[in-house]
Amino acid sequence: MIPGAFDYHSPSTLEEAVALLARHGDEAKILAGGQSLIPAMRFRLAAPEVLIDINRLEGLQYIREENGYLAIGGLTRESALEESPVVQQRYPLLADTARVIADPLVRNLATVGGNLAHADPANDHPATMLAYGASVVAQGPGGSRVLSIDDFFTDLFENALASDELLTEVRIPEPQPGSGGAYIKVERKVGDYAISAVAVQLRLHGEICSDVRIGLTNVSAVPFRATEAESCLEGKALSEEVLEAVGQAAAGQCDPSADLRGSVEYKRDLTRVLTQRAVTQAIARAKGGSQ
Repeated sequence: MIPGAFDYHSPSTLEEAVALLARHGDEAKILAGGQSLIPAMRFRLAAPEVLIDINRLEGLQYIREENGYLAIGGLTRESALEESPVVQQRYPLLADTARVIADPLVRNLATVGGNLAHADPANDHPATMLAYGASVVAQGPGGSRVLSIDDFFTDLFENALASDELLTEVRIPEPQPGSGGAYIKVERKVGDYAISAVAVQLRLHGEICSDVRIGLTNVSAVPFRATEAESCLEGKALSEEVLEAVGQAAAGQCDPSADLRGSVEYKRDLTRVLTQRAVTQAIARAKGGSQ
């Protein structure tokens, strides 16, 4: 299909982009990587009257540690995460995620900020950022503000950004000693959405797990944390009984839909298994085991 008619703008500065958003409001869509928006427009699932292409904006592609967090510019390409030494060496959960987002062609164009702002529960980054306890920086006419990722996803394909705000940066807290994380995903084929995927980030004090955060992918209408599963592991040493409880809690808290990828029962049980595997791998990494 052919997209509907729209006005096109290509601002050269962040201020100009924000001004365009303020002028056009809900009629406008931001074009970053375009890997979700363009297909939606082709099938008339999205029909913005105004398209604001922000790819000419400078200063929004970077990955660097500063002020106690990993800062990722909103226009940073997914492929840059795969190639970043600091991500590969210090953020294994993020490295896991970067490797399984769509396929290499998509990752060369897709952006981290666009992935999150799209607020698709089937995307990989929402669960990962929830597990990290990340935050995002939004830029609007009145300046910038920082939003907790826990408050960012408000509904299906909806986020907490105002209509005149851009997502300019993602912030992941630097890992503390004894931290470990993992992202495990099952898909029908390379490049497909997950049937289910689980992101886990935690910290060990001896054998005791703390700061446990678990994000689930594509098993609910809104990206969310499996808080009941987190509670089963928080303050406990890993055992077969604890691991089974964690998996069962994650399966019980998710709310998948039956589709060509599987039945509700299958997706729940897959989530149980993947949660157990991700927890086990995160703990191994926290102990200094294999990446």
